[in-house]
Amino acid sequence: MQQTRLLSADAGALASPNVGEAGAQRRTAGAGLGRALKSAGPLVALAAMVLVFSMMAPNFLSVANLQAILESAAVPAIIAVGLTFVLVQGSIDLSGEGVASLTNILLAILIANSITPYDLGLGAVLVAIGAGLGFGLLNGMLYAYLRMPSLIVTLGMWLITLGLAALLFPSRQPQILDGRFVGLALDKHLGISALVYLAVAIALVALVVERRTRLGRIGFAIGADEALVRLAGINVGLYKVAAFAICGAMAGVAGIFTAAQIGVGNPLAGEGLLFPGIAACVIGGTLLSGGRGGVLHSLVGVLVLVTLRNGLVQTGTNPLLQKTIEGVVIVVAVAASTWHLRRKTRVVK
Repeated sequence: MQQTRLLSADAGALASPNVGEAGAQRRTAGAGLGRALKSAGPLVALAAMVLVFSMMAPNFLSVANLQAILESAAVPAIIAVGLTFVLVQGSIDLSGEGVASLTNILLAILIANSITPYDLGLGAVLVAIGAGLGFGLLNGMLYAYLRMPSLIVTLGMWLITLGLAALLFPSRQPQILDGRFVGLALDKHLGISALVYLAVAIALVALVVERRTRLGRIGFAIGADEALVRLAGINVGLYKVAAFAICGAMAGVAGIFTAAQIGVGNPLAGEGLLFPGIAACVIGGTLLSGGRGGVLHSLVGVLVLVTLRNGLVQTGTNPLLQKTIEGVVIVVAVAASTWHLRRKTRVVK
């Protein structure tokens, strides 16, 4: 009798070969839905914040305030774009604040200013970007070819560039006199400065590089499984250096943006840029462990963080409590983005 039942079951399975395929399709669809929900999480959080703050603060959705949010997002967006190329590879770059400070003061003393006789115009901008690119290349080579931890290398470079910025600082703070350069932050088009448009343009270029070039694709592969990429015969070190070079160049651009915004050279102009940059990437879903995320994810994270800060100010939240709330949001974002990896991650560093 039992044998008859077993034979009947086998016959049923053979007669219905699509049952297993249907189950596999359902599992695949469920996994795809899960990934979609994870990707949409930051956008949902952003929409929820906009809804809550608009109810708590009547002026939150005013045109002037929305323009202020975009202006506040310009510099963090540049930092986040650069960091994304490094983070997706599973590395970290902490030198952004120092590099931005150095490029800020370097530009201020080379463009028309109130202290030095130099007036290189656009050349000063190119020198500043080149300096950021150079320090990024140095970070990448020390990390990739000397096998030094990226955290230690870039932490040291942060201090080195801060020292160089202080060394280049003249006896008095140089005021930038180039009207066209300062106008990048002061002149408005549709209520928004040119810095915002430049930030959007840079983000679009970065998105193309990430999705349409070998550099972008290999970067994700390195973050997912570096050993496998090496086995494929790919020069991993070259791609790591390129990622750090991009990050350094973006830190240089951030220093230039801050110079246009404040109109003076300041050896501490980059102070406070690192935390929003890394936090925005993490909030947006770019994993610190690498292999997942991207430029769009990080940009959404920038908007989440900037909107949160703006909304807390609009609602009159205590400034000390604002930092606490930001910290809680970051911890929750990291936990949510890495929860599904908790069984795979045997060692947490």
